[in-house]
Amino acid sequence: MTAPRKRLDLEPDTVERDLVKLVLTVVELLRQLMERQALRRFDEGDLSEEQEERIGLTLMLLDDRMTELRERYGLRPEDLNLDLGPLGPLLPRE
Repeated sequence: MTAPRKRLDLEPDTVERDLVKLVLTVVELLRQLMERQALRRFDEGDLSEEQEERIGLTLMLLDDRMTELRERYGLRPEDLNLDLGPLGPLLPRE
């Protein structure tokens, strides 16, 4: 006896939300990487005061926009952390 086939749920609302979730996950991963790079450069003194201000403002605006998009699609920050099985979560837990 074979196991019953699982069907994909292809509801338009679900597909859109899942696609947004995937895109926001990638954006969040990049945001966190940029933030770590900026902190490293701050610590090393590689940036001028103007560059520090611009980077700080950009990261704050990106964080605000991510919050708006998560709220629009009913997602929590932890929803963007994909489970990679034996490798653990994609994003570090804060």
